[in-house]
Amino acid sequence: PSAAPEAPSSPAPIAPEPQAERAPRKPRTPGETRRQESRPQEPRAQVEKSAKPRRERSPRKPKPIDTWKLEDFAVEPQEGKTRFHDFKLDPRLMHGIHDLGFPYCTPIQAQVLGFTLKGKDAIGRAQTGTGKTAAFLISTITQLLTTPPPKERYMGEPRALIIAPTRELVVQIANDALDLAKYTGLNVMSFVGGMDFDKQLKQLEARYCDILVATPGRLLDFNQRGEVHLDMVEVMVLDEADRMLDMGFIPQVRQIIRQTPPKSERQTLLFSATFTDDVMNLARQWTTDPAIVEIEPENVASDTVEQHVYAVSSSDKYRLLYNLVAQNNWERVMVFANRRDEVRRIEERLTKDGISAAQMSGDVPQHKRIKTLEGFRAGKIRVLVATDVAGRGIHVDGISHVINFTLPEDPDDYVHRIGRTGRAGASGTSISFAGEDDAFALPPIETLLGRKIGCEMPPAELLKPVPRQR
Repeated sequence: PSAAPEAPSSPAPIAPEPQAERAPRKPRTPGETRRQESRPQEPRAQVEKSAKPRRERSPRKPKPIDTWKLEDFAVEPQEGKTRFHDFKLDPRLMHGIHDLGFPYCTPIQAQVLGFTLKGKDAIGRAQTGTGKTAAFLISTITQLLTTPPPKERYMGEPRALIIAPTRELVVQIANDALDLAKYTGLNVMSFVGGMDFDKQLKQLEARYCDILVATPGRLLDFNQRGEVHLDMVEVMVLDEADRMLDMGFIPQVRQIIRQTPPKSERQTLLFSATFTDDVMNLARQWTTDPAIVEIEPENVASDTVEQHVYAVSSSDKYRLLYNLVAQNNWERVMVFANRRDEVRRIEERLTKDGISAAQMSGDVPQHKRIKTLEGFRAGKIRVLVATDVAGRGIHVDGISHVINFTLPEDPDDYVHRIGRTGRAGASGTSISFAGEDDAFALPPIETLLGRKIGCEMPPAELLKPVPRQR
């Protein structure tokens, strides 16, 4: 049986959004600041010493782009593909896109940017691995570059807000934003639970916040303490809205949205893996005349990932896993199992048998999760073993193989799992172990994919005993 969920249960049916969304704004008086920060245009003498003003640093200057020109990023027009050049993006943003090696848009990027760069709201149905993160980040960065910041700026007033359900997803989005905004001078910050509050507060106090990426709970902590104010938000992004529903975060998200400007005064982008009635109800409440973009999950699952199923007894599964990784010298592999205790056992055995491995589950503290992800990205960890809840928020490029040690009971989880490889159109391979305890899960997966996955017996050399470590 599957382990108990790692997150709160789904909330009660969604009630309509109340009309009076916004909290009343506290009037400002000359010289008053939020948490006594000093305004850059005011002389120091106007601020009382006893107030201990928050030290402001000058905004970081954009990195010079005089050595790089748009002509250096030459991409030939190609039939059926959209270039980033076609959107006439800011050269500073194009420099970041060039560094990341993105010549052409993925389908969701081409469709979403066609609407959002014109200022329209959008709701998108797309799995992870389709390039949706870059789509909303490019749109957000463009908005901030084309609209001058307010003359009176306060610390803790983000201009763009991105809300995501998990810590790992927040960290990944923030890293992607830093890469794309590298030459723009925009400041990106991230807030997640399980990390030192004061450390996160210090980065907020050090400079203006342009793009804030956060989990709902930690963002509310900052907001309710008066450290973050959301009434200057120009762009709001809600990522994995369906998962926020499943994890019971919608009441917190409602509280957050009430602090932002009315939906007619901000651009709102909402992304979800599914368009359930509840998700569409939220989209109607929080967006204005949105463009609707849908990318079919089958394109992610079947076109870019080569899928295999090995019929293997439960007692031989570990042997098969070890030999696949060791004999093929795979360097970046994700292994999924249904239960946390199973994840722990697999990781412990791999480590004991000389393969660098780590685990990701609800049992692993946040600071260790982030360190583990960094090691996995850097190639220090070859095998990452994860549960569905922990693994769904992991976005690491270059994963060559995904192995389903146990097949998931929910077919959607299968699509999410194999989406860790073959990301954004790249090729990848998934291998599933079907034993006597989980083979029943295969037919529903094939129904979702709309095709059969051939089941084969593993070659004898892949079932050899694991050599003993000296």
